[in-house]
Amino acid sequence: MYKGGNTTIAKYAPDDLDRRIIAHLRADGRASLSKLSDALGVARGTVQNRLDRLMETGTLLGFTVRVREDYDVNAVRAVMMVEVVGKSTTQVIRKLRGLTEISALHTTNGNWDLVADIRAASLADFDRVLREVRMIDGVANSETSLLLSSV
Repeated sequence: MYKGGNTTIAKYAPDDLDRRIIAHLRADGRASLSKLSDALGVARGTVQNRLDRLMETGTLLGFTVRVREDYDVNAVRAVMMVEVVGKSTTQVIRKLRGLTEISALHTTNGNWDLVADIRAASLADFDRVLREVRMIDGVANSETSLLLSSV
């Protein structure tokens, strides 16, 4: 549910135009409204209205920078599997999202409840992240694998 003006509206389901806007932004997050409108064949105002709605509904959470994998050769990358106790998944997710070194977080099935992609600037930062995750109430167990190289 999201608030549109003074009313609460059912969860927003993006249509084809919304998905095409998102696809263009994934390729070029700095694309101007004019560039998007030209590429999509719609008016600039339409793109602006759609972007506003995508942001208001939480469909788009923001814009970010993507860097080459080899940009920071000293970065420590890892994948962490997390087991959550009982019904604390929502609280654990909220805490994990607060750690800037966690670049992505996924729910999963099987023995683990969550999978976190970690990118830390150094081994010391990586060690700190591991300690912080293990201190979160509701985290029962975790297993972390360092990513050594991309093949």
